[in-house]
Amino acid sequence: MTASLTDEKARASAWFRTLRDDIVAAFERLEDTQTTGPFADQPAGRFEVTETKRSSDDGSDAGGGLMSVMRGGRVFEKVGVNISTVYGTLGERAQNAMAARKGLPGMKDDPRFWAAGISLVAHMQNPHAPAVHMNTRMFWTPHAWWFGGGSDLNPCIEYEEDTRAFHAVQKEHCDRHDPNYYPKFKDWADEYFYIPHRHRARGVGGIFYDDHCTGDWEADFAFTQDVGRAFLPAFVGRVEKRRNMPWTEADKDAQLVHRGLYAEYNLVYDRGTKFGLETGHDANAVLMSLPPMAKWV
Repeated sequence: MTASLTDEKARASAWFRTLRDDIVAAFERLEDTQTTGPFADQPAGRFEVTETKRSSDDGSDAGGGLMSVMRGGRVFEKVGVNISTVYGTLGERAQNAMAARKGLPGMKDDPRFWAAGISLVAHMQNPHAPAVHMNTRMFWTPHAWWFGGGSDLNPCIEYEEDTRAFHAVQKEHCDRHDPNYYPKFKDWADEYFYIPHRHRARGVGGIFYDDHCTGDWEADFAFTQDVGRAFLPAFVGRVEKRRNMPWTEADKDAQLVHRGLYAEYNLVYDRGTKFGLETGHDANAVLMSLPPMAKWV
């Protein structure tokens, strides 16, 4: 049985809140500095913040979080930055999924859990500016603890320069902890963010890791913090470079089709979507990642 990690849980939950605040502020600055283009005359976008609650079968406190969503901004057509800290007992389906991943037969006897994290998805106004996803999280059960997360770029119009720059920042932050992390977690992202029924990747990749527990909580937490810190320098420069590029109706159409691909992945394959819905978290927060508009050919 693992330790309760009470202080460590509090530190992780507080860090995800700090990261959320930094990202929200940076995205609102992007909105404020967008002074040209077709959306420049409208008010700069601002996040609407809603408290979320996880429902439990017996009505007891099961945690919750904050859902922060901006819609119809100058730069962002829709972006959500959610944090949550939830706890309770896992249902049978979630128990089976966790036991299969972590080899935790004891979950049947003691299905308590605690989880905290941040999840972000941004869909852009300009088709040349890439969509993006990022999340990091800590998970605890009486039998094990681990971290997971990552960040990946999802352009509908790909620029090799953007792909290289995004990956370079991920590599820099991974290398601070272990030179094997970036190649390992890049390969994992390429495998995880693949859509089998479309025979293609969701985007141009990034890094992804899960069930990450070296046995050194401080080291693993430090790494997860750096994954979060990498996000803004990896992404904001790409937005600043592309947000004023002119686009055509064909470009917008390509963006909507790519968003359909993104929605398919999140609804069919994404672990976080499945876990959030199966454990009773606010459905609107879980499905925040879905684009505001999409199309299928």
